[in-house]
This record gives sequence, C-alpha cells and structure tokens, in this order.
Amino acid sequence: MPADRVVSLVPSITEGLAAARSAALVGATDWCTHPPDLDVRRVRGTKNPDLRAIRDLAPDVVIANKEENREIDVRRLRDAGISVWVCEIETVPQAFAAYDELFDEVLGWERPAWLAEARGLWSGELPEVTARVAVPIWRDPWMVVGSRTFTGDLLRRLGLENVYADHPDRYPHVDVADVDDGRADLVLLPDEPYVFTAADGPDAFARTPTRLVSGRLVTWYGPSLVEAWHEGRRLLP
Repeated sequence: MPADRVVSLVPSITEGLAAARSAALVGATDWCTHPPDLDVRRVRGTKNPDLRAIRDLAPDVVIANKEENREIDVRRLRDAGISVWVCEIETVPQAFAAYDELFDEVLGWERPAWLAEARGLWSGELPEVTARVAVPIWRDPWMVVGSRTFTGDLLRRLGLENVYADHPDRYPHVDVADVDDGRADLVLLPDEPYVFTAADGPDAFARTPTRLVSGRLVTWYGPSLVEAWHEGRRLLP
C-alpha cells in the first residue's frame, strides 16, 4: 500500500515529497524551508532530530540521507520499530536514481512531473569546461566544496569545474589565500550553510571575482533542480 504518513529529515527531499503528495508528509526538520508554506510537525534539525516526536507521529517511513543525518539517529529509530530509508547522493544521477527507488519501491507513489522535467534537463552529455570555480561553504574557518559532492557534480554539468574536485576531502578546511590564488575564475558564495552576503564574503577576495548564489540551487536535489538548470546557465562566462 502507498505510504500515507512520511517524516523527512532531508530538506531537499522534503520539498520533493511536498510537491508530489503534501498531505502524506506529516513531519520535517526545522531546516526544511521549502515549500515556504509547509505546515507539518517540526522535529528539530537534521543532526539532532527529536526522536520522540518522530515516534509519536507514527510514520510509515522516515526519509534520511547518509551525509545530512547521523547513523546513531537512524539506528535508534529502527530499534524503535520505525522504518527508515537512507539514501546516499553525491551526483545528479544518484539523486534521480534515489528518487526512482523512493517513489517506486519505498512510498509506492506515482513519480511526479518535476522529476521527469529535471531528469530531461540534467541527463545530457557533460559539456566542455568553460570556467573554474571555488565554492566556500563556511567562513572562520574557511571550508570549501571538495571531491565527491553533489554540488561539484552539478556545477560540472553546467560546464563549471571545481578547483578542489581532486582534494581528498569532501569539505576541506582551507586558507582563504589558497582559494584566492588565481586558479579559480570565479568564487561562488552560497547563502547556506553559511550565509554569505554582499557585506560578508566578497571582502575576503582581492584577486578572484565573486558571485553570490542561492545555496538551495547549488546544493539541493529536488524540484529546485529545474530552476537550478536555468539559473545555472547565467553563471557561465
């Protein structure tokens, strides 16, 4: 039978589920900000979910992600008899494969129209690299997008190569001078997880041009992928 009580601990997927069948979504984290009018029980954050509140919601399934959620919380929910589906998403194709499994096998829902539209936009051949970029995600200490990340793969599919794509760490700590050393043609400053603004971020770079971007459009995998494709084209030189 189709799942009719779902708790999502993954903001990207929360948006995707709400766009598909909002009435079945009964719980989400405080970080699940889209859609803006989402009216469900809030179960705290992705890293510190209120497990009692989740149990009280009696969900058919809880949705989690290997990067965003803690293994110990998944284990405690499962020990309490709650079904938890965990995905691992480091590329755009992995995101589509995860949604196929989620809708077809886990939820028993019809695949939503946004999924087909997004797949059509993002499933072509890799374009040539037109610019090299760096993507800080935190300041003091500075951290950037490294290797094996969804964000890096998404940007590459727009023709933008991450200068830290070969770093051994997924989100390495770096010196800002290293980011500003001339390897990157552009530094992208998203508004999440760190909220870079016109007054906080660009000031750190003397050599490399910067551009403020929506964190949702470069880090989320869900209906935002449709908008991300069109907005991403504007990043191209």
